[in-house]
Amino acid sequence: MTERKNSLSYADAGVDIDAGNALVERIKPAAASTTRPGVMDALGGFGALFDPKAAGYDDPVLVAATDGVGTKLRIAIDTGHLDGIGQDLVAMCVNDLVCQGAEPLFFLDYFATGKLSVDEGARVVEGIARGCKAAGCALIGGETAEMPGMYHDGDFDLAGFAVGAMQRGTALPAGVVAGDVLLGLASDGVHSNGYSLVRKVAEHAGLGWDDAAPFADSSLGEALLVPTRLYVKPALTAIRAGGVHALAHITGGGVTENLPRVLPKELGADIDLGAWSLPPVFRWLAEAGGVSQAEMLKTFNSGIGLILSVAADRADMLAALLEAEGETVFRIGTVTEGQGVRYSGTLA
Repeated sequence: MTERKNSLSYADAGVDIDAGNALVERIKPAAASTTRPGVMDALGGFGALFDPKAAGYDDPVLVAATDGVGTKLRIAIDTGHLDGIGQDLVAMCVNDLVCQGAEPLFFLDYFATGKLSVDEGARVVEGIARGCKAAGCALIGGETAEMPGMYHDGDFDLAGFAVGAMQRGTALPAGVVAGDVLLGLASDGVHSNGYSLVRKVAEHAGLGWDDAAPFADSSLGEALLVPTRLYVKPALTAIRAGGVHALAHITGGGVTENLPRVLPKELGADIDLGAWSLPPVFRWLAEAGGVSQAEMLKTFNSGIGLILSVAADRADMLAALLEAEGETVFRIGTVTEGQGVRYSGTLA
């Protein structure tokens, strides 16, 4: 083709290929820091390779999970506090994988924006890499999409995709019976669900993200951006010790909707709401928004981020093991005959 006067380029259309390349170069060290047995190549190819046998699996069953961060991103973008959002993305995927009994092996991210800022993109992806490293999985690929006209200035969206593995025949849930003890692991805050309601409560209370948080020694935005807790390594330690029958990641839908997903159809759960104290952020949400207890329990984690159904005769040992791994553990109830989650006591 011949050159024409006043010809247009991709950059004229708003897509900066050089910025995309600069971002890839900047994040390569972060991605490299997450490498683990099984990784076969570095960033830059059309696809990423991983060898499950090199990761120690002779007869692996693969497990996949995908998720995003939801409208928590709105607070991160508006405040400019982007460093923890990457861990949220990783945690929302890998915490789901471990509920199937799988060890997370690798992770891919998708970052989409209208105009790419190399610095902002790098901060997000570097946070993803930190989350991957903490969870023991490798960041082996991803996609950065610059799409003018699809996003408002400064906005972006994130999605993540994780793959894990287990030896054939070890999938969870398995062996859940009436009488199993339910161990709840403390959350680190709201995690990454229910933020449309969180934002509505803040608006109702007349608070901005830079205002002092009524429940913490920081701004409201900073307090609400505490990253989702990564439960992978403690959960895998408990699974390998024996006696864990099921795990439920308490995300959107709260305890009410998520716990029944891992119980046999004929079984339910009795939960003692007095077994743990409602963290201050949830107390504020309930009081400032007039949110009912039932709504709290089916929207937020309300202080319990992961629930394990364990054999009654292993409950004390597993609780001690999880505490030794750094978790705060509550004995919150039991598996019972009959469907559904039944609550006693009140969130306080």
